[in-house]
Amino acid sequence: MSRKQNTAEEEAGAIDLTPMLDVVFIMLIFFIVTATFIKVPGVDVVKPEATTADLKAASILVAINESNEIWIAKEHVDDRLVKITLERLYAQNPKGWLVIQPDKKADIEKVALIANAAREIGIEKVSVATEKS
Repeated sequence: MSRKQNTAEEEAGAIDLTPMLDVVFIMLIFFIVTATFIKVPGVDVVKPEATTADLKAASILVAINESNEIWIAKEHVDDRLVKITLERLYAQNPKGWLVIQPDKKADIEKVALIANAAREIGIEKVSVATEKS
């Protein structure tokens, strides 16, 4: 009889943290999976102004700085390698958007180069990032 009393007293005084840890780990996994990560082009640009601007979530972000250098995924990309780089990124996420982020002083030819490469690859969702005026 005394043995049953000792185990009952031990169970009453001890707190089992296993269910709480299970809940915490499940919440952690949920927040990691549902988190959206901000894509950064790798170079700061001053966007041109536009009268209409909609927010789009980008899966491929291409930046053109004032020196007409193309930056994709924080790396400077040569004009000849733009199509190959976009193909690789599009293969990783075929349902994503391509957002071109040109500087105000960037040449329109660079924007056209990227848009044409995207069209040849088959990327249908292409937009140009601007500031709303």
